[in-house]
Amino acid sequence: MIITNFSKQRSELNESKILKAKPHWQGQNLSDSAAKGKDTKMRDTAPDSSIFNCLNRGRVAIFIDGLSLFHTALQLGIEIDYVKLLCYLTNGSRLLRAFFYTGVDITHEKQQGFLLWMRRNGYRVVAKDIALPADNFKKSNLNVEISVDMITLAPYYDTAVLVSGDGDLAYAVNAVSRMGVRVEVVSLQTTTSESLIDVADCFIDLDSIKTHIQKDSNLGYSYRTPSNSNL
Repeated sequence: MIITNFSKQRSELNESKILKAKPHWQGQNLSDSAAKGKDTKMRDTAPDSSIFNCLNRGRVAIFIDGLSLFHTALQLGIEIDYVKLLCYLTNGSRLLRAFFYTGVDITHEKQQGFLLWMRRNGYRVVAKDIALPADNFKKSNLNVEISVDMITLAPYYDTAVLVSGDGDLAYAVNAVSRMGVRVEVVSLQTTTSESLIDVADCFIDLDSIKTHIQKDSNLGYSYRTPSNSNL
């Protein structure tokens, strides 16, 4: 009887260890970000790929708020190289899909050419016609589309990379986090909502990685393909 009870207790102990095991995307050098709060996330911010290299990120899905990234690039005084950006955010992980969300002006030929290039170079473009409110200021908001895609596809990826600083996306980030997804938020720290940083597993300041993702000055305004990029 004593032997039987000991075997049962050992079996229960092993089962408890399995249930408490870390998700596969957590590296051995990372502690629970929820326990340490925002200070831990700010230490995660780095100018290189050291954050990504210490993790088994599994399959990655990238969600880019195009308008937010465009304004951030203006603030940083750079032009984004979208081949470099895709390679940097993926960092050797398995890419499920990279979404680029943007408002579209169908009369803007240069923008149409840019979006065509994006579609042919690894991005799934999600576009919405730009609305023209009464104040004649053109704007578009694709937070609903971003949120729906993040939540709908959550069973098929392990790590979400959200390139946006909009606090309205915090609820979607929290929702996919509860489903076991790791969320990395990439944005400019000075313009990013605190609520979004708080619910993310990792925050990366775009200012700290701008040299890795900006377009080479000798390329002018031409766009490259992955086959002729030199990263």
